[in-house]
Amino acid sequence: MSAPAAIEDHPLRRNRDFNLLWVGQVLSDFGGNASAIAFPLLVLATTGSPVRAGIVGAAARLPDLVLSVPAGVLVDRWNQKRVMIVMDCARAAAFGSLALAVALDAVAFGHIVAVAFVEGVGYVFFDLAEGSALPKVVADRHLHAALARNSARAHTAALAGQPLGGILFGLGRAVPFVFDAVSYVVSVVMVGLIRTSFGRDAAPERPRLRGDMRAGLSWFWHQPFLRATSLVSMTRSFTLTALYLVVIVIEHERGASPTLIGVTFAFVGVGGLLGSLAAPWLARRASMRTVIVATTLLGASLVPLLSILPGRATPGIVFGAMWILNPAWSTVVGAHRLRITPPELRARVLSIAFTVSGGPVPLASVAAGVLLEAAGTTPTVAVFFAIMVVGATIAVTSRAVRDSPDRPPSFVSQSENV
Repeated sequence: MSAPAAIEDHPLRRNRDFNLLWVGQVLSDFGGNASAIAFPLLVLATTGSPVRAGIVGAAARLPDLVLSVPAGVLVDRWNQKRVMIVMDCARAAAFGSLALAVALDAVAFGHIVAVAFVEGVGYVFFDLAEGSALPKVVADRHLHAALARNSARAHTAALAGQPLGGILFGLGRAVPFVFDAVSYVVSVVMVGLIRTSFGRDAAPERPRLRGDMRAGLSWFWHQPFLRATSLVSMTRSFTLTALYLVVIVIEHERGASPTLIGVTFAFVGVGGLLGSLAAPWLARRASMRTVIVATTLLGASLVPLLSILPGRATPGIVFGAMWILNPAWSTVVGAHRLRITPPELRARVLSIAFTVSGGPVPLASVAAGVLLEAAGTTPTVAVFFAIMVVGATIAVTSRAVRDSPDRPPSFVSQSENV
């Protein structure tokens, strides 16, 4: 299938469809971050149990493990625009129901878990649809810039969304969930306005679901770089997900209010936003191996400081610093993965990479909750430090990472990225 005529080689600031998608996701990212901080605060306020807070976090990430690969096959078959609209409608309804239950003081723990799971399902399908559709709305030479802007979007939302979540929760326990529901409604409107065709070529025969999955797995398995970077990403994703709850509990134990906890998580956004601004520059000047190794070493070196440094706000600041190089990783690794993957396999390959890197993540929040209750914060931090060291070791010693391209192809100058 030839590229749709709607894709023109305009700078991103003049790419209407990319900007519609980007703007819609800004608000929904804000809502997602607000509810992400509100979920554990709600569970801790109603049950006082870190384990239950971890269960809710696991419910939100479980679809990453059980749905990513089949979802990738389905997204490769379906209209990606329709997938994005349906998923955001479902998430809006789920958060609206939770907000109503909280407002009526009739919320049950099972309801919270169910909404977190729906959020996770929506995230898996929407993210795969958006990621695989990106080359349809952005010319290849602007792909790095688009990925960097998406990273900046996510981290800007974290910068303001999580403090906003704490503030809104302080105003009323239902308020952050109302905000998230509205954010998904706005996203539906923005995606609906996109003109780019996301249609598929008609295929005379469709292989069975299992055959499509096998084809994607086979292609992925024969790409050593994708295998290695997904494995390294797994150690980082698992640890950062677990540390999210660890930081909340450390700050809670040190007497931080919900508002202060939310504000300290703004440093995740600060770190990520600074990294997003630097990502195009790093992608142009640093080798892929340098970015990958530096990201893992920085993250591992900062973990022990969560327990060592005193202060109620310090854990959030340290946690934020762990995200500084993540946008550079996402830019260089993500763009290389999209470029080398055949278009008909993109969603499947993305889903497999997400499954490898995020497969154990649903267990991270539960593991953190269990360790926190059984051993306390310092031993818990030590366990996750060891996991980060394993990831850094793989990055440093991997031949696939060492042999990765020094520079990505068709990289556009920074002046053309805006």
